[in-house]
Parts: sequence; structure tokens; C-alpha cells
Amino acid sequence: MSDPRTILDRQLSRRDLLEQAARGAAFLSAFPHLSHAQSAQTGAEDRASGRTRESFDFGWRFFKGDAAGAERENFRDEAWAAVDLPHDWSIEGPYSQDAPSSGPGGYLPTGIGWYRKSFRMPASARGQIVLLECDGIYQNSEIWINGHSLGLRPYGFVPFSHELTPHLDFDGENLLAVRVDNSRQTNCRWYSGSGMCRHTWLLRTNPVRVAYWGTYVTFPRISQASATVAVRTRVANGRAASAACELTITLLDPQGKAVQSQVATQDIQGGGGFEFVQQLAVDRPNLWSPDNPALYTVRHAVRESGVPLDLYDTPIGIREARFDADQGFLLNGQRLKLNGVCLHQEAGSVGSAVPEAVWVRRLKILREMGSNAIRPSHNPFPAEFLDLC
Repeated sequence: MSDPRTILDRQLSRRDLLEQAARGAAFLSAFPHLSHAQSAQTGAEDRASGRTRESFDFGWRFFKGDAAGAERENFRDEAWAAVDLPHDWSIEGPYSQDAPSSGPGGYLPTGIGWYRKSFRMPASARGQIVLLECDGIYQNSEIWINGHSLGLRPYGFVPFSHELTPHLDFDGENLLAVRVDNSRQTNCRWYSGSGMCRHTWLLRTNPVRVAYWGTYVTFPRISQASATVAVRTRVANGRAASAACELTITLLDPQGKAVQSQVATQDIQGGGGFEFVQQLAVDRPNLWSPDNPALYTVRHAVRESGVPLDLYDTPIGIREARFDADQGFLLNGQRLKLNGVCLHQEAGSVGSAVPEAVWVRRLKILREMGSNAIRPSHNPFPAEFLDLC
């Protein structure tokens, strides 16, 4: 766990952070180190490539209960509550000793809830692939765009995405509707919350792009003197015609300086994809550790005939972790005692829609008491928690 004292030295409310995201800061102004692989890139090449990732947290309507036909575009939702995400309707109460969630759910209400949002697409989105990203919806969610069902997601603690492109109206209003069903109680031994408890994003890319979750980086060899960085990049071609793709991967050091690059080419059939496998070498790597949270970046640049199509960053920490029967846990060849804690994903009176400033405060206290490890209990945690660590 890296030191959060280097991350945030001023108090920010969840509203402050969300407003920054709405202005395009997407938390990076508050947390300069946050650059996880799904974040929007910067620079002239990215503007040319067309990859953008914007917060989709604002301007939602919410109704607690079931509402027949709420997925339809002409459904009237003016009387619904105006909410921003993340949103946990359970924590709003009321408490009841007869609540089906019982003790594990804090004796708070669960049930069914609906969310709706109207939005328009910019002209620049024409010809692009448009995805809705949800960091987690608890639970049994179904999503509709302009009356078309995109699918169901039973589990509430994992991120997922749906492509919106075929169903979007690029000339008028679009309507997104989400039904959440947390009525089957009890379904957790701990407090889960209910609803769209995590962030949402709108991702736009060119048809030829780095595939969603399409990068994978490992370190076959690591020492103080050198390291090998193995990079797998899957490029998807959403066009009907084939694409003569050129993929350049560049390793950037923690200061953003290019260390090494490698280029590969491949013709990718229309509607298909290809996984590039490449390796980079690093002399005297700046090895990651809790006391030295040095992050490199692998930059994946996709071009065709010299024209930028996509630019995508994967942050990495170069380190070797292994367990030894005699010595215990070794990080970069050195024995490290894990002074850990278990944490649940909720945060007391704010429920499961946890403001980032709460995580910062928690991590600062844990760091000051000597903790260097966290066991996320008992489910995948949101991306902002992992970024802060």
C-alpha cells in the first residue's frame, strides 16, 4: 500500500470530485497519479485518435420501487428524485427491525429501484464505438438504451460494459434506463448497499482500437540490474474492411520519459481482432515497493498508414513478488512482513457510495499505524480504491 499522504493534502468532498470530473478533470486534478488503463489519454495524438472517457455520473432520475414500462422512452419520470452517482438507496433508510436485509444489511431497506438518464451525443461521436462502463451495480441489473435491452448483470461487485453504438440517436435525445433488483434477501453476510453504487463512464473510440481490457503486462525476468517487460495487446477492428495496423508500444519511466519502444504490424480482418505479443527491456529498473511506489507506463499507439487510430496507457509497477516456505513473503528479493487489515467496501454512515476522500482518510490512518497491506473483503473493490493503493 503506497503512502496516501503523497496523494491528497487537502480535503475534497465527493461533490468536489464529481464536479471536477464533469469539467473533464476526471479526478486527475485531485489525484495526479491516477492513470489506470481506462482513463482518457492526453496530448495531440490522443485528440487525433478520438479516444475519450467521460464521467457519466450526473443528471440521473431515481425511483425507489418497481415501475412498469420505465424502460420506454416516453415514460414520464418528472416526479422521480434527481440524483448523481454513485448512489446507494439503502443507506437513506429508514431503519427497521423487520427489514428483510436483517443484521448483515444493517436493518436497512433493499428492494427494487429504477434509474433513468437522458443525454445527447456530440457530432464528433459519429462513426465511433460508444460504450457505457459501469464500475458496479448492486445487484441483478438490467440496462436499456432507447427501449433496447442491453443485458442483465446478476453480480453487483464487478465492473462491466455495454456497447451503445447500434441503438444511439446521433441527432436527438437518448434515454438510458436501469432496473436494479436487490429484493432477494439476505444475499450477503455484510452490508452491500443497493443501486448504482459506483461510477459510470461513457467511452468513445475509433472502430480500430485497443480492445476493451485488451492489454496484459507481465515481467518474466526481474533483477536490480534489468527487467523484461512482456506486453500483450489485443487490437479490435470494428470496421467491415480489413485494417493494416501498426502497433507501437513505448515504455515511459515514472517521470514520463521514453525508455524503449517497439513496433509491430498486422493486417486485421474486418470484424476481427489480433493479439500482439512484444517485449521490452529495462536497465536498472526503478522497482516498485510500498516505500517506493514507482509507476511506469506502457503506451499503446495504433496507426494505419501513419494515421493515429488509438492511444491507450497501461500503468505498471515493476516488481517481483513470491512466497518462500522458509523466508515467507519476498518483494524484489527482500523479506517483507505483511502488516495487513481486512476492509469491507462500504464506509459506515455513507454506505456503499463511498467518496474518494473517505478512502484517502482511511488509508492515511492505516499507513500511520504501520499497515502496508489490505485484504479487500470479500469482493472486488472499485477502481479508485485500487488506484489510491
